[in-house]
Amino acid sequence: MAATLEKVVNIIANQLGSDASTITPETDIQNDLGADSLDIAEMLITFEEEFNISIDESEALEIKTVGDVVKHIDAKISG
Repeated sequence: MAATLEKVVNIIANQLGSDASTITPETDIQNDLGADSLDIAEMLITFEEEFNISIDESEALEIKTVGDVVKHIDAKISG
């Protein structure tokens, strides 16, 4: 999970121009980082490419925090 978290944080920081050191698993992607729907869509595509997974729309709607992203990716990778 730590490796996944580090990759996810770096992707989010790069896409949103945020400081990676301020992003934690509890960080809300929209409310804390100001991501809009286009930002989120771009991040999801990057996550899919980086981790070689597929995230469908219903799954994406459940993702609110950085921790949600990590849990979702880890579940896809291990499952």
